[in-house]
Amino acid sequence: MRPHPQCVAWLRAVAQTRVGPFARSLSLAWGLSLAALGAGTSPLAAYTVYITNEKDNTVSIIDSGKLEVVKTIKVGQRPRGITLSKDQKWLFICTSDDNTVQVWDTETLSFVKTLPSGPDPELFVLHPSGNPLYIANEDDNLVTVVDVAANNVVAEISVGVEPEGLGISPDGGLLVATSETTNMAHFIDTASHTIIDNVLVDSRPRVAEFTPDGSQVWVSAEIGGKVSVIDPKSRKILAKIAFEIPGVNPDAIQPVGVRISRNGKLAFVALGLANRVAVIDTATFKVEKYLLVGQRVWQLAFTPDDKLLFTTNGASNDVSVIDVEKLRVLRSIRVGRYPWGVVVAGH
Repeated sequence: MRPHPQCVAWLRAVAQTRVGPFARSLSLAWGLSLAALGAGTSPLAAYTVYITNEKDNTVSIIDSGKLEVVKTIKVGQRPRGITLSKDQKWLFICTSDDNTVQVWDTETLSFVKTLPSGPDPELFVLHPSGNPLYIANEDDNLVTVVDVAANNVVAEISVGVEPEGLGISPDGGLLVATSETTNMAHFIDTASHTIIDNVLVDSRPRVAEFTPDGSQVWVSAEIGGKVSVIDPKSRKILAKIAFEIPGVNPDAIQPVGVRISRNGKLAFVALGLANRVAVIDTATFKVEKYLLVGQRVWQLAFTPDDKLLFTTNGASNDVSVIDVEKLRVLRSIRVGRYPWGVVVAGH
């Protein structure tokens, strides 16, 4: 809240007038009160948002304070998955058509090196400790485990056909890989690199996302049109969440990206061709709201303070910005062609 301009003008007039002690005291009291009101709220913190653009082979960099693109860098071919090192000094990018993961310096925006990844890396997830990196390789049905410091492959884990999404538990002990064609979520012990269970989900699972407390993992199914909520201990499906949007063909409702708020109360699901993000109460598994965003919404990422959520809209070549508290879309930001992945740096 800012002091009203007329109040500020009045205070200045009083300060410039020769008045008695009482008036000056009153002026000072008003000034302190208004200053306190002004200090009661602060503008949103500015973070750096990185967006991969599949068709342009670029990464758009957005300032979350200005809500505009401040820089664009050329990267490898068909960039999709994107994440940051634990210390946020490195930016990891799946350059799918180059069959590598590129590493970029976030301070200088210069290329550092490539990581071995296997063919067609699409999505990956970093261990909570910062190392290793787990990469889904669609073409050879593997999850490749890479030591990002030593720059070598630690292990290769055979999974189902066309692995896509990867989610890791907060303690780093359990990895979940989704295989699009096998329609399974594979539960992998990260210490032994072995599969401990397979859970059948709906058609074409895309993303696996753990709740902040690790008690659930949410798996989206693009063609099946549902999200399965799974208990990672028992590997039992706790709930299946379906979506109904008036005026939208059910075939267009295709869940892909999933993000869960830091307090664990709300889940946000990108619904692909439906051009909506579903807002779900995690306690009841009920859809609270649908937010209209750009066309073919893919992935999502929160700012570290959970105040804003950015979505990549592949067909409209833009990014939607969602106010998380008010659950409304603030604006769209034009980026490159076919934006796909998104990650936000917390400075």
